[in-house]
This record gives sequence, structure tokens and C-alpha cells, in this order.
Amino acid sequence: MISTPKPLAGRCLVEGAAQGELLFADTGLSFWGGVDPFSGEVIDRHHPLSGQCIAGRVLAIPSGRGSCTGSSVMMELISNGPAPAALVLAEADEILTLGVLVAQTLFERSLPVLCIGREAFAELSGAGFARLEGQHLERFDQAPADHWQAPAFCPGAEAFTPFNTSLCLEPNDRALLDGSHGKAAQIAMQIVLRMAELQGAEQLLDVTQAHIDGCIYTGPASLRFAQQLVQWGAKVRVPTTLNSISVDQRRWRELGIDPALGEPASALGDAYMAMGAQLSFTCAPYLLDSAPTQGEQIVWAESNAVVYANSVLGARTLKYPDYLDICIALTGRAPSIGCHLDEQRKAQLIVELPALGTLDDSFYPLLGYHIGALSGSRIPLVRGLEQAQPSLDDLKAFGAAFATTSAAPLFHIAGVTPEALDPTQVLEPGAKLPNERLQLSDLLDSWRELNSASEPRVDVVSLGNPHFSFSEFAALDRLCQGRSKHPQVVLAITCGRAVLEQARAAGHIDGLERFGVTLVTDTCWCMLGEPVIPPGARTLMTNSGKYAHYGPGLAGRPVHFASLGECVESACSGVASGRLPTWLQPAALKESHAHV
Repeated sequence: MISTPKPLAGRCLVEGAAQGELLFADTGLSFWGGVDPFSGEVIDRHHPLSGQCIAGRVLAIPSGRGSCTGSSVMMELISNGPAPAALVLAEADEILTLGVLVAQTLFERSLPVLCIGREAFAELSGAGFARLEGQHLERFDQAPADHWQAPAFCPGAEAFTPFNTSLCLEPNDRALLDGSHGKAAQIAMQIVLRMAELQGAEQLLDVTQAHIDGCIYTGPASLRFAQQLVQWGAKVRVPTTLNSISVDQRRWRELGIDPALGEPASALGDAYMAMGAQLSFTCAPYLLDSAPTQGEQIVWAESNAVVYANSVLGARTLKYPDYLDICIALTGRAPSIGCHLDEQRKAQLIVELPALGTLDDSFYPLLGYHIGALSGSRIPLVRGLEQAQPSLDDLKAFGAAFATTSAAPLFHIAGVTPEALDPTQVLEPGAKLPNERLQLSDLLDSWRELNSASEPRVDVVSLGNPHFSFSEFAALDRLCQGRSKHPQVVLAITCGRAVLEQARAAGHIDGLERFGVTLVTDTCWCMLGEPVIPPGARTLMTNSGKYAHYGPGLAGRPVHFASLGECVESACSGVASGRLPTWLQPAALKESHAHV
């Protein structure tokens, strides 16, 4: 047993002490869709830690990524028991840290979170055991023989009242903080300020609307959190919409959902509506009439919605963790940092695309998925689509896949997205940015990664992740006209109630129901399982880069990824053609020639 001569030092995001076997990966991890909240198993089948259990171990990852619901999963892990002993990060991650802070507040349970920087983080590779005390981390080859014990967590040490802050507060902020507007608002303001200090904010700003992602049921702790706020008299202070919940609230019994999920998941939606949120239940709030305008300061959670709001609408929000979203909605105040500020919206990476042929709709989710992984937490400027004229549906698909693999809340596409119509406006004058030149072969690699299914059979076609838009309903209706679905294939679409009614009024739903589609509102594919996915189903198919990534872990089945047209073909035939899109075929041809 040999310890490093000098401990690594970092910044405590959450104070504490712990030790355990070190579980290291150099790839960010989305806890939602990536970690089972009841067992602690890593279920992201694309992640190097897939199949490992994080319970009781010191988990070292560069950062989180993907879903804002990672904070809820972290809170569930701490509440249920299989949480890591500690979390070590290369860069600060608000989503995972917030989950720990909320667990402290509600359950008086915690774990240390330490950010040590990228250079020190790289030194953890190969270590077998780690011990954290405060801001210091020691590495060992194996468990030390001493009898060190971590001090018991003392909730008094992390007490939220009385609360002192260095932030510049307005009189109404102080009134919220001293309890003049009730306990729920007081606790919410304390959490907002705690996160603002961790993020380095100096002041708060007003927001005009909120979109809440914490209404997804991840387990009993998520329901307890919301119901506790209701008991404390919580009422939102700004117009607030709700993300998809975990079931179709009107039809979960009809769909055969187990009451063990249906009842608490429905109750969770009711709890947020009791706080004054609107009954919207969509992961695509940008499709609602209440969508924000360019420059509007908002607080949105749900990763794809955040990225769309920032990038396509030009509104301003951070990638807010679950639970911080409702805390800001209850106070109307958010930290004045990050993408809320002009200077924090500049590009940090340039991505150059190769010459492209005629594109189909599978291109944009695939490109978003690849660029998200390439970008990490950096904001990219994508060049090469100036003449392509991607539709809003294309940008929706790009953004959702980008948000799956990236920690960044924003992307720019030169000549396309509003702040990059003149791309010089998103470049810092004189700054020399890293430049990545993509090849078609890079996208071919990502295509193969998303196509995890090896057998051609297709049992379920999954559409609507994110929720289907009106124009997607119209396109699908055209593709299905005069055709018949294979009787053994389920084609299911998730969508918001408002969009469904628009599509029904336009006559698109009658034809789709004749074709045999299953329509599910309120929830999303990231929450759907059996029996909507039949127990005997072996393979899924989707046009969503996001679901092609999460599906194998969440549904336990491999996935075919392809265009919407190919999905309809497979719904009719029961098999996937395996054809590459025409724009990607040159890469495969070049590869085959290289192997001759």
C-alpha cells in the first residue's frame, strides 16, 4: 500500500470526508438514463463504466452530461442507499452537486463533492483507492490498513438558517430569505443562493418564466420533495410550465401501467400543479404558445429544451438542474451567470463540416450527437450548413442529441441560428479557438454507435423524443398514407396535449390511427417501458439520436437508428433495411476500398 507523497487539492463543492475503491472514467456521465437510482448500476450502454456499480465507491468522472434530471437521480441514490461514497470531478457540475444539496435539505444525508481540475483529475487514472477529507484527496494502490473513519454527517454543519451570503441582494430577496413569503420560498431562496455562490455569481436577476423538469418521477424521494414544498405553501412567482411526467396522466391505467408507478408519478404532476404550474406535460415547451423570445431571461430545465431555447430561440437560460428549476420559479430570481450574460454566450470551439450530399432527416440528430461528444462543455460554432437551411424540426433533433452527449447549454450554427447569422458576432475578437474538421468517416462511426441492434428485426418504432411537433405529424401522415403497419410492430408516438389537438384538428390523426399508431401524451420515451414496449419485444427503432443513445439502458433492448422514412418502412415490414443514407455512403465506400 503506497500513498502519493502529496495529496491532490481541489475545491469543495460539498464538504465532507469519505473513502472507498476508486471508480474512474474519463468520459462524462448522465445520471438520468445512465445510472439506476435503486441499484447504483451504470446502465448507459455507451459509457466505459457500463455495468459497474457506483454504490460505496469514490466515483471520479470529468463532469456530468446530458439530462438535467441527473440531480433527481443523485438525490434518489442518496435517499435509497446505493450512492457513491464521494464524487470527484474535473470541472464543477451544478446538476450533480444540486442533487446532493437537496438531499442535505430534505433527508439530512450527504456525500462530499470535490472538483480538482483537469490536470489533477488525469492523475487519478490507475489508482485503486481514494480518501477525501475536505479539499484534499489521497490515492492508494489498495485500501489502507489504518482504521480511519469518516466523521458522521452533521446536518447542523450544513444548516441553511441562519443564512449568510456575499451576494448583492435586493430588498425582496431578503424578504424571501427571512421567511416573509413563507417557508417554501425561504428554503427555495436559500438553495438558489447556495448554488449561486458555488457558481461564482455576484448577484441575481429576474426571470420571466420557468419550465420544470423535476416533475419526472425517479422514485419516492422525488415525490417527497414536491409534496414537502406544497405542505410549506409553495406558489410559483412566474408563469411556469411542466415537463413530461412519467406516465400519460389520463390514460396510464388504460395503457396497462403498474399502479406502483402510475399513482406516484401522477401524484407528482398534481403536486407541481398545486404550486401553480400549468398543465403542459411536454419536453418541448418551445412548441407552446408561451415560448420565449430572443433575449428573454428564463429558467428552463430539461436538457433538449434548454439547448433549443438558447440556440434556436435566442432566449437565455442555464442548463438548470431539477429542483433548482422550481426553487427559481418560487422566487423569480436566478444567478446572473453563464448564458444569461452576453460574454458567456460566445463560441469556444469551431467545428468545420465536410462537403455534404443531399441530406435526409437522420443527418441532424447524428451530427448533434457527434458534435456534442466533441464539444464537452464548450459552446461550438458549426460551419458548413449555411446553404442547407435546416428546419426547426432538424434543429430540434440536432439539439436533443447534442444535449445528450454534451454538457454545454448552447450551440451556434453559422448563418442559421439567430446569434450566428453573422458568425463574427459569436466570436471573441482576437481569440484563437480550437478548430475541429469533421470527416464523413467520423459520422459513420457515430452512426454505428447509435445502431446498437445487430438483428434486422424491428418490434417497436419509437417516435417523439423530444415530443412530436405539428409538422412532424404532418410529415408522418404523408409517409403513412395508403400503407399498412405490420401487425406485430408497435409504432408509438409521444407528444404534448396541445400539439396533439392541433394535429387532430388538421386531420392528421385520423389517418395515423388507421395506420395503427399508438399515441401517448404527457410522458416521453425516456420514461416509457412495458407494456407500451411489449415484454416480448427484442429490438427498437427510432429517428431520435437522444433515444438511440438512452434506449438500450432504459428499455434494456438494442436500437436501430434511421430517418423517419426508414422508420415507416420498418413499421410496415417488421425489419430494418440496414441501408446507409445516401450522404453517408461515400464514407463507407472509402472505408471498404481502404480495406481491399
